[in-house]
Amino acid sequence: MKAKELRDKSVAELEQMVKDEQAAAFKARRDLAFRQLTDTASFKIRRHNIARILTVINEKKRGNA
Repeated sequence: MKAKELRDKSVAELEQMVKDEQAAAFKARRDLAFRQLTDTASFKIRRHNIARILTVINEKKRGNA
């Protein structure tokens, strides 16, 4: 999801998205360890999504967005 789309959401929605992404990243990391993950790039994408969402949350809390 693009940062522009994330900025249209509320902080509560973004925090829920972070929880969902973190759970999915945990599952991907576990599957990677057990060699069950076929798409290894998905783990990296999830980490970037979490960082992107957290950045938008911090912008909103500081009042920049």
